[in-house]
Amino acid sequence: MTSFPRQSAASEITAPVSLTGPDGRLNPDAVGWARQPLIETGGIGTRRSWGRNKRWEYWNVMTPRFIVGITVSAIDYAAVHEVWVFDRASERAVHGGATVIPARGVSLPATLGGGPAVARAKDLRIRIEDVAGGSRIQAEIPGATVDVVAERPDEHDCLAVVVPWSTRRFQYTVKDVARPAVGEITVGSERYHLPSGQSWAVLDHGRGRWPYDITWNWGAGSGRSDNRVIGIQVGGKWTDGTGATENAFFVDGRMHKIHDELVWEYDVAAFLRPWSVHGGGLDARFVPFHDRVARTNLGVIAASTDQCFGVWSGTFTTAGGEVIPFEGIEGWAEHVHNRW
Repeated sequence: MTSFPRQSAASEITAPVSLTGPDGRLNPDAVGWARQPLIETGGIGTRRSWGRNKRWEYWNVMTPRFIVGITVSAIDYAAVHEVWVFDRASERAVHGGATVIPARGVSLPATLGGGPAVARAKDLRIRIEDVAGGSRIQAEIPGATVDVVAERPDEHDCLAVVVPWSTRRFQYTVKDVARPAVGEITVGSERYHLPSGQSWAVLDHGRGRWPYDITWNWGAGSGRSDNRVIGIQVGGKWTDGTGATENAFFVDGRMHKIHDELVWEYDVAAFLRPWSVHGGGLDARFVPFHDRVARTNLGVIAASTDQCFGVWSGTFTTAGGEVIPFEGIEGWAEHVHNRW
């Protein structure tokens, strides 16, 4: 791995900085992590390293009745979008997706918060934009519409991380968990109003230049336990060897950064068996109730995803020695292998 002498991947960033330098390569001063989305990413999506640039916004919304996943993305040679609305009661999903080659009908802000993310394709419309107090997420596919605001409470941290594979391959990710969600979801003729205090949104914002073949784990959870708002953000495999991690635990909006690489234990032959994720003060158990399986093979683009939704429990021990137990925190854990 390329060395970055000015700043290590464990350094906290506290002021805005550009992800790329004038030559288009990774800016060493951007390597590290932050509590707010401070990295400016306008250099991604240019003609430099065409074919390796990846830009996306993914929002998940979990409610007692519905789970929603919405993606707007541009990966140079294609625009890939998706709206997925899963009814937990019936275990049926309304789904719409589009892979547009070459990429068109998509607009993504150069930097997070710099404007709306918009996708238009046949039978699919998505618009994501900042509004007063949060982010509004709107989507429409045949059979379902979503109009939700992910509120952004005061004193709310997120995890922003730059992962450096090399000066030419790197990723900036913002994982923003435990955002209270309000609004409505319509499936068929049924209009569902999100119950306050029981509905949560999670953002995965990505800008970077990726290797072609990659595997990752990602887990997230949001909810209340013992009168505290708990957020869980864990990842693995794709960051191994970079010095960076995307691991953190949130209590009432305050982030406790986990710098250790975590140990993931799960059965790839039976994803619905319980998972274990531990290390760095975290000792978490994840019990799935649904495996969302997605397989794509379009030649140059191929993906295999098992995104398991379920419930997190366990303990987290802070740097100061406080042991925080948690249970009933809903979210997901996933295993993904992409060629893109």
